[in-house]
Amino acid sequence: MAFRQRHNYKNLKIWQLGLEIANDISDILQEFPKHEKFDLSNQLSRCSISMPSNIAEGSARTDQSFSYFLDISLGSSFELGTQLLVARHRKYIDEQTLEKLEVKNEEFQKMTMGFQNSLQ
Repeated sequence: MAFRQRHNYKNLKIWQLGLEIANDISDILQEFPKHEKFDLSNQLSRCSISMPSNIAEGSARTDQSFSYFLDISLGSSFELGTQLLVARHRKYIDEQTLEKLEVKNEEFQKMTMGFQNSLQ
């Protein structure tokens, strides 16, 4: 029986960028109104944390299963993009913050899709 090497998620650039995005979101949530604690703030926090978390969890699986976890991570990144637009509309973040996070999120999506394609 051949031993299959698992991916070390901490060495994956997609995990590192996902963690950076989650930390960026955590930082901006400090400035959100208190009444958003269980609404938009919670959703932003959950989906941003989901991005690197699913990469970490999937890295312990077979490549086929890992691809499924990457799909979940990508879904969370698209959810994050929508929630950032809502936050901007509600004036919880400024245009510059939105653009900075959108650029990082789009880079995460491109890198994750590219990595996912390399597994197949």
